[in-house]
Amino acid sequence: MKCEEIRICILRVGGTNCDAETKQAFQDFGMKAEVVHFNKLVRQQNLLNYNALVIPGGFSHGDYVRAGAIWAKRLMARLGKNIRRFVSQERPILGICNGFQVLIEAGLLPQFNGISQFPEAALGTNIQSGYNCRWVYLKHENSSNCIFTKKITFRSVMRIPVAHSEGRFMFAKEKEKKYLEKLLNNDQLVFRYCHRNGEYAKGEYPLNPNGSFYDIAGICDPSGTILGLMPHPERAYFGWQLPDWTKNEAMPTFGDGKLIFESVAEHLARKF
Repeated sequence: MKCEEIRICILRVGGTNCDAETKQAFQDFGMKAEVVHFNKLVRQQNLLNYNALVIPGGFSHGDYVRAGAIWAKRLMARLGKNIRRFVSQERPILGICNGFQVLIEAGLLPQFNGISQFPEAALGTNIQSGYNCRWVYLKHENSSNCIFTKKITFRSVMRIPVAHSEGRFMFAKEKEKKYLEKLLNNDQLVFRYCHRNGEYAKGEYPLNPNGSFYDIAGICDPSGTILGLMPHPERAYFGWQLPDWTKNEAMPTFGDGKLIFESVAEHLARKF
């Protein structure tokens, strides 16, 4: 399929943000990216007309109850059948920040035993409580499974910003060891917070901006077609978005976030 024939659905509800930036990133590769209100998608029940789904960042429904919880329940209650078909056909789903929270709450990640009725993980309140907005370094940990990182060298370091109050990835304490082994054995660990030189943050703030278990910043499902991450790649797509580009002799054309969108674009062009 040609890139201009690929359709990307970027969902929005009250409180979402960066949907326009995400749309621009996909359009930069010639794909048809559309920002669609959740209610419209529910009315039309046409999710399967799209090749990929994106749940962007923000504070959907005010993040009441827990971040992403309300939208996750609405998503599965109103679109559950179509979501399950979408997943079974291995059509890519990307959850950014609040979108990651939604995927966790909906049981779409980590999916150790298929879509789960109850969350298998959580994204809790930051250890340094409050909203944390900063640029961080990420180490790419996925060896080959995740379709969103095929253009990223294994164990390379990326710089992408975070902006959240509830990004602390965790498992139930009694399941930490078991579930971490599953992530590693299934090649589901995608990004970890780190130093600029690639050394892991080991929970050190602000390198690990939220206190995430094992410095986890992003994971995928066992198929590698669903990715959730707390950092915002759409905010690190163009070189002019970088916080220190004026220190360079020439402005970089792109930031590290481009590689995520480029990876899924190539995957979709081959698949469909």
